[in-house]
Amino acid sequence: MSSAFSAMSPALVFGGSRGMGAAIVRRLVADGRPVAFTYVSSPDKAAALTEEIKGEGGAVLAIHADSADPEAIRLAIEAAVERFGNLGVLVVSAGLLMGGTIDRFPVGDFDRMVAVNIRGVFAAIHYAAPHLLDGGRIVTIGSNTADKIGSAGSSVYAMTKAAVAQLVRGAALDFAPRHITVNNIQPGPIETDMTASLMDYIVPKLPLGRIGKADEVADLAAWLAGPGAGYMTGASLTIDGGWTA
Repeated sequence: MSSAFSAMSPALVFGGSRGMGAAIVRRLVADGRPVAFTYVSSPDKAAALTEEIKGEGGAVLAIHADSADPEAIRLAIEAAVERFGNLGVLVVSAGLLMGGTIDRFPVGDFDRMVAVNIRGVFAAIHYAAPHLLDGGRIVTIGSNTADKIGSAGSSVYAMTKAAVAQLVRGAALDFAPRHITVNNIQPGPIETDMTASLMDYIVPKLPLGRIGKADEVADLAAWLAGPGAGYMTGASLTIDGGWTA
């Protein structure tokens, strides 16, 4: 395995066709990296993002892969490596958000959210490990609900994101001998298609008086993926406009 991690090393983003994931893909490409990304239910958005990036001269690969399926995750990693070579950056942004109080939360939805939000993160890191360049970067996208739930009906989602934060702490120690950093971003309310219907409820609760932008999360992810973040590992960084302050 090569150890030549650099600012130009390839990246793979799980869940990169829309929202924060798409913003991260655009930013990593803008930084000069070839980027592969996965999608599940948004083939049109994946195609549009691919066309946009290629039109601007970037190197990109869209891969259909359901993060609830460990084998699909493994195959996606192999496809990315076959196209671009060993990975310098792994970003795990794929996730599900389903709400409901515990007494009414369907067990099937619980299993699906755990499969994507917890096992999917583990599987992405597990299967990517042999293909990660020494000195590389792993970035997960968690949630500020790992620290503060804030409202009823968020218990299962918050549990999955708290699990990710703890997994990142352990992974940081596991990968430290290879100088691979592992960090977790915990966004609060971010302007995406998932939050469009919640604006009137959310904005008055934010100390900064506005909802966050996907590009702001992408900026943080790009920094964690870059050479300047080489001494940060095992951290969960909250970006939520002061929601949990």
